[in-house]
Amino acid sequence: MWKEENDQLKATFKFKDFTQAFSFMTEVAFQAEKLQHHPDWHNVYNTVDFALSTHDAGNKVTDKDRDLAKAIDGIYERFK
Repeated sequence: MWKEENDQLKATFKFKDFTQAFSFMTEVAFQAEKLQHHPDWHNVYNTVDFALSTHDAGNKVTDKDRDLAKAIDGIYERFK
């Protein structure tokens, strides 16, 4: 689901409605805080877009991004 382009990991997740998308984002926020790696993300209604990169590494994709992407995938699985 994740694509690496322009030094970012990108993915889009769709949900039943805004409430489900927001619930997903809340869970991701707690996980991101735990990992101390916060995503660039965008939400419109039932869609959440991510563009992950590590700012401290010159805005390149690092293991921090891959770890967060894996965690996001795990959270998404519970919403399917």
